[in-house]
Amino acid sequence: MVERKGVVLLSGGLDSSTVVAIAKSQGFSVYALSFDYGQTHKTELKAAANVAAKMQVSRHIVLKVDLSAFGGSALTGDAAIPKHRSPAEMGEGIPVTYVPARNTVFLSLALAWAESLQATDIFIGVNALDYSGYPDCRPEFIRAFEAMANLGTKIGSEGGQIRIHTPLIAMTKAEIIRSGLQLGVDYGMTVTCYDVSDEGEACGACDACLLRLKGFAENSASDPVRYRDVS
Repeated sequence: MVERKGVVLLSGGLDSSTVVAIAKSQGFSVYALSFDYGQTHKTELKAAANVAAKMQVSRHIVLKVDLSAFGGSALTGDAAIPKHRSPAEMGEGIPVTYVPARNTVFLSLALAWAESLQATDIFIGVNALDYSGYPDCRPEFIRAFEAMANLGTKIGSEGGQIRIHTPLIAMTKAEIIRSGLQLGVDYGMTVTCYDVSDEGEACGACDACLLRLKGFAENSASDPVRYRDVS
């Protein structure tokens, strides 16, 4: 049987961990790719390693790409993380937690690894519903990147077809969590918070925490991670 290889971007968060489970359920051997990109909080990398081990991926690489050298984001610098924002506020503009061109950079490196593996399938956990206004999570961005990938690769030029899979793109956070629970994802291992402590405690007040808590509440389920400020 020919191995179906899929490169999955794994941050260690709720969404990307769910995508690992979905890719495996579809018969892919998962090659997980995480990034040490100069993010202020490294706890998510520990979470990514735990998720990769628990889900028995075929290989897990943590690649260092220091985007903090450029600045421009609260996730790579000293700017304050927005807290206690309403859904309406989250939907207005692009927040300071946006990391300039992050998904473009990450997908490009995933594409390079996929080509070296002779794989044509890349998975990313972007979402166009319950998200904080990031332009690189939109369907049109993914379609454009996929078109570029097929124009600029050996696989594409020789008649192959690179596919960027976005299984969560049209799902609410509640639907994502429901799917993951059905697939046996241990969400206690994941880190979603933008301001997580070194001990792994989520802040409970940033956009990511609020969306995550809302998703669990809509499933009448308790979030297994530890919080320090749930109001």
